[in-house]
Amino acid sequence: MMLEVQDLHVSVERKELLRGVNLVVDEGEVVAIMGHNASGKTTLALTLAGFPQYNITRGRIIFRGEDITFKAIHERAKAGLAIAFQSPPAIRGIKLGDMIALAGGVNPWTYKLDTGFVEGVLRKVNLEPSLYRDRELNVGFSGGERKRSELAQIFAMKPKLIILDEIDSGVDIDSLRILGGSLREYIEANRCSAIVITHHRHILQYLKPKKVHIMSNGKIVLSGTYEELIPKIESLGYEALIKGASPNE
Repeated sequence: MMLEVQDLHVSVERKELLRGVNLVVDEGEVVAIMGHNASGKTTLALTLAGFPQYNITRGRIIFRGEDITFKAIHERAKAGLAIAFQSPPAIRGIKLGDMIALAGGVNPWTYKLDTGFVEGVLRKVNLEPSLYRDRELNVGFSGGERKRSELAQIFAMKPKLIILDEIDSGVDIDSLRILGGSLREYIEANRCSAIVITHHRHILQYLKPKKVHIMSNGKIVLSGTYEELIPKIESLGYEALIKGASPNE
């Protein structure tokens, strides 16, 4: 088992945002977490990543057999957990190639003596190294280029679990195809697990999640297969689907 979340309760500034989340992700498995805005999806992602403002008041997070409930962000990253953010920041003065080198444990001051590592990672996300390696991190990048830059840094880390927080938002069809294809290849080649947080099915057609979980009010309220739930989400919408599944709530 890659990840087990047990009865997770999370508060921010004394406001409870997660109310008993249970989740299991097996090795090499892709799961999707969907739901309407403010349902708790991003809170779950950032809590799993270890952001300190998300206060765990009850429950446990077990990652690769180790209790990481109160581990720091860098400890989780070293253990093999990575997160791709919805809006990767632009940072002046830092080159994309240097960030990829750092993420991969390569000395950024000397990697240019042998650029094979950085160039190889950039090509995995269809960013031409000669055009992007020495550019400032995400400065002037389109939405799709930012997401591919983020993914390149994650691939360099060689994680065992990737959390993708709406990686498909703000990207065009071509970038979506590149993102989806690059992720699928990495997951299959490295037996990596992934949690895909999204509103739509578009990125999921490339990743083929085994399970789909729908969140509402800080809990997972409905689970099923991709084939079962995606058509219902598209035909009914989240509110009607949840209401139909939980008539007594």
